[in-house]
Amino acid sequence: MFFLSANIFAQSVPSPKSVLGFEPADDRKIADWTQITDYFSKLDKASPRVTVQKFGETTLGKPMIVAYISAPQNLQNLAKYKQISQRLANPRDLKPNEAQSLIANGKTIVTISCSIHSTEIVASQMSMALAYQLATATDAETLEILNNTILLLIPSSNPDGIQIVADWYKKTLGTKSEGTSPPELYHHYAGHDDNRDWFMLNLKETQAITKLFWQEWFPQVVYDVHQQGQDGSRFIVPPFFDPSNPNIPPSVLREVGLIGYKMAADLQAAGISGVATNSTYDTWWHGGFRTAPYFHNSIGILTEAASADLMTPVNIAKERLEKGRGVRGLANPLQTATNFPDAWEGGLWRPKDIQNIELIASRALLSLSAKYRPRYLQNFYNLNSRAISGEGYSDHPLAYLIPAGQPNEENISRMLEILMLQGIEVYKMTKELHLTLADKTTHEHPLGSFLIFLNQSQRNNVKTLFERQVYPHRLNANGEAEVPYDVAGWTLPLQMGVESLAVTGIAEKDNERNLQKITNINEVRQQLNLQPNKESFAKIANPIKNQAKLGLYKSWSSSMDEGWTRLVFDNFQIPYTSVRDADIKGGNLNYEAIILPSDSEREITNGLNKDRYPEEIAGGIGEKGIENLKKYVENGGTLICFDASCELVINKFGLPMKNVLKGLSRKDFYCPGSILQLEVDTSNPLAKGLRRDTAAYFTNSSAFEITDKGKVKSVAKYSEKDTLMSGWLLGEKYLSGKTALAQATYGKGKIILFAFRPQHRGQSWGTFPFIFNALEK
Repeated sequence: MFFLSANIFAQSVPSPKSVLGFEPADDRKIADWTQITDYFSKLDKASPRVTVQKFGETTLGKPMIVAYISAPQNLQNLAKYKQISQRLANPRDLKPNEAQSLIANGKTIVTISCSIHSTEIVASQMSMALAYQLATATDAETLEILNNTILLLIPSSNPDGIQIVADWYKKTLGTKSEGTSPPELYHHYAGHDDNRDWFMLNLKETQAITKLFWQEWFPQVVYDVHQQGQDGSRFIVPPFFDPSNPNIPPSVLREVGLIGYKMAADLQAAGISGVATNSTYDTWWHGGFRTAPYFHNSIGILTEAASADLMTPVNIAKERLEKGRGVRGLANPLQTATNFPDAWEGGLWRPKDIQNIELIASRALLSLSAKYRPRYLQNFYNLNSRAISGEGYSDHPLAYLIPAGQPNEENISRMLEILMLQGIEVYKMTKELHLTLADKTTHEHPLGSFLIFLNQSQRNNVKTLFERQVYPHRLNANGEAEVPYDVAGWTLPLQMGVESLAVTGIAEKDNERNLQKITNINEVRQQLNLQPNKESFAKIANPIKNQAKLGLYKSWSSSMDEGWTRLVFDNFQIPYTSVRDADIKGGNLNYEAIILPSDSEREITNGLNKDRYPEEIAGGIGEKGIENLKKYVENGGTLICFDASCELVINKFGLPMKNVLKGLSRKDFYCPGSILQLEVDTSNPLAKGLRRDTAAYFTNSSAFEITDKGKVKSVAKYSEKDTLMSGWLLGEKYLSGKTALAQATYGKGKIILFAFRPQHRGQSWGTFPFIFNALEK
């Protein structure tokens, strides 16, 4: 009778094919966001195991959805299980017997999120297949998963991008552009960098998911499903490569490895070759979808499957694999090793292969989460309890202080809003307190200052955002710097131009401190004498009193730096117009200032490949465009160049300066994503409001040597000594004392050249004023 009713139940649940007209991951078939949400809506109505909710809106106004998948009795009590997870996440004042009761009655909260990088499209299609499996299957493993876990399945954390990629793929199917990336950012502002925003929270999508995770559900396991290039392993799973961040609890790293090995073992059992562990990706950096959970005492899992050409199969010859560039931990994808025991030797690679791997990996993670439910909840509780008590954290400061009376009030307000959305507790001092600092001196600090204590469950998150990172000095066998995954340093107060101090002691007793816990951002803004915000992460008034008419170059090559520049301008309500290749080639440059974002000379000049893209969007600005830019400046225009674009202007305009770092090998110089100290000429109008010692973000950037100081002025230089503030800098001598910001005269106009990115990922608020000053008439 049970099997009969189960069969009837399964037949009543719509399959993806019955709704889409094709199976997910079929060759040359793609479901866009409208189709995906339509399927999940139908699944919600038909299955008692699935509840779908909208939890936010994207940058472009599309719905963000989560499918809660669990046993019907669990879904009927979602509020109860959410509260259990919340209490285990913040167990302050929770008695041991109460904690054990919560652990006995709770469920493992698991999140699987798909296709944040929208050209890594298959996971978004896989989400429908996974949901259907869990909604209909009656085997013992599935029932155990449903009974013991609550899955928060996010079909995509970037719905706008899914629609952009799907529209482009459908439009170009059967043309020379089939399988190419769309000629626009697949996130309106961030493109691929949408997975670099998980501590800064610039984007509506990261804000919505952060609230879902760290205000509401506190998942014990977070799985971020990705794809990688075509010429290496077929799949990468944890454990990851070194180095690891010292603020990640060791037990979290062990659990990450355990889940990864379960995935690898299940894939091997299914006869799938080419699976690597301990390769490519590390656990040093904070700001990714799967790395941020580590600092919330949760398990973060990343997998990377080899890609097809979007939904078009590819044939990977063995010779292509032989010529492929090796990665950390996997020098040769054809050579077996302990972390890569079964090499894949080439052949046809289809979207269906990717989906199959991702389904097996997802089931492996869910199976472990269900089978060891009490263990995951107990470990989560233990880590949060120790973070609050300070057990095992004897080297940590007591708190971080944001002193009252410093400038940049909007920066302080935004930084504290960022912290609070992540669940970090912030307190305001309502009286003067005597604080002992890291240098062992004790001073009275004024009321109106803010304190962020470490005795909270967010301890590791607080420390890794406030401390200065010291990246390990790691060299390859040939003496070159080993390239880390993403960046080496990110200290939030330094990037935002906010003074913060480590506090080791408070003279006043607890009952004498009169601290006030901040509950909303307008309490902060009132203290800072700012206007209240009507919404979270509200836009800021244009800081430029007399702004130049602005054009921002926007190539068809989808520049993330251009996107982040737009985000800064939109957030600060700075008007601008996008300038396209055709505008520059046609001399349509009716602007007082034009910005070239950090795009290379080749990208700007040559643009997209004419062999793969339509002629009307291929080819860049060409030599004609360069000549028109010269005429624009000669006639009185201002050209502002960020980082990589400086090379084109220096070369083509014949400026008397050079990038002294160009051509140096990684044996001599390397600085990947780090914070460096500038010495600023504060008498220059470009430096108005800046401190003499200002932190700037350097990510494989430039350093200028000026050969004619009559034509080019240095506005800011990298410090002569102690240049590195956070991250890693190899070969400081090549950089120290060299120009980081220059201003050149050219005809009747001027050129402003930033050797770094003053708006890096919308994070470096401390150097935004350089841009604002450059746009003053």
